[in-house]
Amino acid sequence: MTDAPLKLFNSLTRQIEVFKPVHEGEARVYSCGPTVYNYQHIGNMRAYVFADTLGRTLQWKGYKLTHVVNITDVGHLTSDADEGEDKMEKMAAREGKSAWDIAKFYQEDFERDLARLNVQPKQHPRATEYVEAMIEWGKSIAEKHCYELESGLYFDVSTVADYGRLARATTDEGESRIGDVEGKRNAADFAIWRRTPPGETRQMEWESPWGRGAPGWHLECSVMGEALLGFPFDIHTGGIDHREIHHPNEIAQNQAYCCTKGLDDPRNSGAKIWMHNNFLVERSGKMSKSSGEFLRLQLLVDKGYHPLAYRLMCLQAHYRSELEFSWEGLGAALTRLKRMVMAVAPLAEAEPQPGTTHPKFAPALEKFAEAMADDLNTPIALTALEEALATKKVDAGIKRAVIAEMDAVLGLDLFGLTRADLRIRPVAATITEAEIETALARRKEARAAKDFAASDAIREELAEQGVEVMDGDPLGWEWKLA
Repeated sequence: MTDAPLKLFNSLTRQIEVFKPVHEGEARVYSCGPTVYNYQHIGNMRAYVFADTLGRTLQWKGYKLTHVVNITDVGHLTSDADEGEDKMEKMAAREGKSAWDIAKFYQEDFERDLARLNVQPKQHPRATEYVEAMIEWGKSIAEKHCYELESGLYFDVSTVADYGRLARATTDEGESRIGDVEGKRNAADFAIWRRTPPGETRQMEWESPWGRGAPGWHLECSVMGEALLGFPFDIHTGGIDHREIHHPNEIAQNQAYCCTKGLDDPRNSGAKIWMHNNFLVERSGKMSKSSGEFLRLQLLVDKGYHPLAYRLMCLQAHYRSELEFSWEGLGAALTRLKRMVMAVAPLAEAEPQPGTTHPKFAPALEKFAEAMADDLNTPIALTALEEALATKKVDAGIKRAVIAEMDAVLGLDLFGLTRADLRIRPVAATITEAEIETALARRKEARAAKDFAASDAIREELAEQGVEVMDGDPLGWEWKLA
């Protein structure tokens, strides 16, 4: 396999750059994690499929990976700026539970979804574990970079060079989502510490030099990134929505803490490379929890789609491109995954022979390697995988090793899946699989006896119960539940 250098798009420089680690042989990555006040939308989960694919690629390239995905369990308001209610406090009040219980429940659900998408385990530090460190961070930058208002401690963005370069926001209009807090020096200034208003009590609040309250949302990522990875670390990832406010604010904090120097040298931002995945969209526009049916991973499963069909759907688009979601598209991804699982089935008993190959695999291996090295071009890498799967008259052990190497990067778990795994019964279905198989056996007997009237009648009975019989199905699945 060709040893093409790994090239990645840096959102800060807007250029493709060759990956050169800060520490020889290591790759240190920080990915912005979820605010655990609700279930995660599948649009949110696209970011973690992307980040996982990046991590797998770095490991495939031989780097020792340290990957941190934070858990925001305090500080994030109902907007991405300094306005609105605290998301955790609001959900706790709505459900009549403690904010701590809310965080625990939704973090566990998030981690279950990660496992179902075959996302490799990461470090998941919680913001509440680092509040004291956030207070110390705030104290270290307060004199030169911050000022106090009645509502808390604010960061003065004019005190660091190149603020907003990541978002290319150089005007007040470019920062229109920043909250309008009375007394702020600049429209883009943001909260380092939010003081609890007089007469109010939060479930999550701490004493600080700026009064009792809670940290601003942006502070946690700076503190945890530095504590767990050290500045500068290699790569910081997140959704493209973070590129406009959250990450510019995080960068400003990092500059204030380290050097205040400009961003012509990306290392001054805290990370050498900033990477952002694009949105998952519907035809109606960007998806959100407040619009239409809440598309969480469990809903996909409830409708009969395996979670890894969604992972494959994500991989079918480049991470920097918008990905349009539709049930038809998800169904096509499931069918494609079924074909792959069927193709690897004959290799199940073969003894893998890593380190050996066959000339027939050379074109697919080179295509795969070049695609992944080219800013994670997973759509092309998938076609290379399918070319390798289609290769015939080669040793089964060698073929298994080749496919396993590719799959280790893409994370589709092809050798762990079975045909039975991919046939998920929709929640709305009332007929059992055993009943379906019994009816199909009767239909097969009727067809063998050329009793086509009985055969058609059984087919219609099944159709009335949401079962589509697929005569001549080349995949051999024979039926599916509508």
